[in-house]
Amino acid sequence: MGSIAQLSTLATKSDCSQVYGSRYAARPLPSQRLPDGEMPKDVAYQLIKDDLVLDGQPMLNLASFVTTYMEDEALRLLAESANKNIIDHEEYPKSVEIEHRCLNILADLFHSPVSNGTPTAVGTACIGSSEAIMLAVLAMKKRWQNIRKAQGKEFSKPNIIMSTGVQLCWKKASKYFDLDEKLVPCTETRYVIDPTQAVDLVDENTVGICVILGTTYTGQYEDVQAINNLLVQRGLETPIHVDAASGGFVAPFVNPELQWDFQLSNVVSINVSGHKYGLVYPGIGWALWRSPAYLPEDLIFNINYLGADQLNFTLNFSKPASHIIAQYYQLIRLGRSGYTAIMANLTKTADHLTTRLKDLGFIIMSEGGGHGLPVVAFRLNPTQNVFFDEWALSRKLREKGWIVPAYTMAADCETMGMLRVVVREDFSLSRCENLVADIQAALRALAELEMKNIQRYQALLQSHVMIPKTMCEDKPCTQVVARELSKEMTKA
Repeated sequence: MGSIAQLSTLATKSDCSQVYGSRYAARPLPSQRLPDGEMPKDVAYQLIKDDLVLDGQPMLNLASFVTTYMEDEALRLLAESANKNIIDHEEYPKSVEIEHRCLNILADLFHSPVSNGTPTAVGTACIGSSEAIMLAVLAMKKRWQNIRKAQGKEFSKPNIIMSTGVQLCWKKASKYFDLDEKLVPCTETRYVIDPTQAVDLVDENTVGICVILGTTYTGQYEDVQAINNLLVQRGLETPIHVDAASGGFVAPFVNPELQWDFQLSNVVSINVSGHKYGLVYPGIGWALWRSPAYLPEDLIFNINYLGADQLNFTLNFSKPASHIIAQYYQLIRLGRSGYTAIMANLTKTADHLTTRLKDLGFIIMSEGGGHGLPVVAFRLNPTQNVFFDEWALSRKLREKGWIVPAYTMAADCETMGMLRVVVREDFSLSRCENLVADIQAALRALAELEMKNIQRYQALLQSHVMIPKTMCEDKPCTQVVARELSKEMTKA
């Protein structure tokens, strides 16, 4: 067996077949260079699985809009088609056909115009809404440039109009494709774009207006119809792109009367994320244009080196067919009634959470009742006179496994802290009640900690300065203690 002194050597040479008796378990996992030798597959699997234990629990990650639950049948289709590259149309024609089916269904869902009985909308699958938005911005810019060139006008200073509450990918698109941003500021009472201010910013160099159906910050729907109507009233043909990354799979089922899509004349393109409320795991988004007229031909490439002539107009080239097939599974598995049932449940749960948080004294920043996403954005009430902030509450909840993000509001309101809960498919009412109970417990714990700190400050101050006892018993004492402590710390 060897002596204790030989244990280190024995561990590095062990040929034990059990994972934790093997020499690999006694070594750090490679992180800087490719290892010289092989590792048994079961050992590699178990060690990586163990490493991932330190990740958060996806179902408790209330920061993310991304789907965290799919049925076993969908998972099997994902696994069985993961090795198919959808870009190879000749080799995988049925997968390509399924992509077209998905696009046709989405075109119908988003009220595509119809010509000779056929929807005019065209589109493509993308890795996510970020790629879809990049394509839409490129299309708007190129179309604007082509029009300006044909008119013999200058075309070097394009701009795009959006609110300061847009998702990061819009700022990337503006920077990557050399577009000036014309921003409509959010305010402390309005967290979405103001339609009049947006249309007032339109000039001859405007390639389009971005309008969001479900903002990242509060989940609110921006008023696409109001912007469209103002443009029409002023005789402007300025294109509207609707960023429906989240709302595109919610509004049609929860608020079907809402006009935001191709029903409106100036809406020329829409993006939607299949991996958000489309109920597919991360890796699928969709871009749709009103008709081929809004997708300039010089952005479309013809390739023939994969076995046949085919058109391509994506930024990404190779991508698996699996997520497209999973999207099709969800569309035909659930149908309109299934999506309606799920989104209605999520909306009810979000409304329930809103009521419970109001009862706890929070200020609610999101809209309920189906007028926005099933998202609850909230913040502490400044009149409560507490020392802790939204970030402290977020950290306290993380101790229970919940990831509830604390962040600042968009530009022009960045001093305002807030928290957000994204209600997803697997966030049931019972799980919602568990969250509320943990929020209540976190508030109590933070309040108790605050009182203990105040008592410590009082003891410290009383050893340095004299404070009337009545002041220390009064609620405003917290402010007095903080002020006096600051003075003493400055002296020190």
